[in-house]
Amino acid sequence: MKSSNGRPSGDGGGPESPVEKHEGRDAAPTAMGAAGHMRHDDPWYDALASGWGELDGTGAPAPVVPPARREDGASRAAQVYLEVQRSAAFQEVRSRYRRFVIPGIVAAFSWYLGYVVAAQTAPGLMARPVAGAVNVAMLAGLGQFLTTFVLTWAYARHARLHRDRAALDLRWDTQELTRGLRGGES
Repeated sequence: MKSSNGRPSGDGGGPESPVEKHEGRDAAPTAMGAAGHMRHDDPWYDALASGWGELDGTGAPAPVVPPARREDGASRAAQVYLEVQRSAAFQEVRSRYRRFVIPGIVAAFSWYLGYVVAAQTAPGLMARPVAGAVNVAMLAGLGQFLTTFVLTWAYARHARLHRDRAALDLRWDTQELTRGLRGGES
């Protein structure tokens, strides 16, 4: 039996390896041919099974990647998305997002930077005991974790209350507009 590239397939019936059975070639996995082209002697290599190197009907090798088709529907869909992006509803969702995220990032980064700077510039303050073996640095470090959890909770709450419904409406409208371009297909 031969594979799609014309090489014999091993049937497992003999002591010799598949490389030795392969048309008497040497056991090297790849070698340079006489014309300087790479030759694959690996018995598991099957280039034609993946569609590479096949002839296109004219005797020339077919291109590896078929040329992309530009459909009118794709450009119309792009126009729909641009139209939605320019809409007042989309701009409002983005504005609400930015009004929460930018101050949140600035506050969290400032708090973190303050913690790192205080640890480096005021080691006496950070080493001051608060209760037993717990000092200011430990409380500030735990405060970093607490800040992360509080900011995550606040972001999820803000998204749920102020953006999710409007974003879902925009998504629904966009899908309806693009579905209309395809002629109502599901």
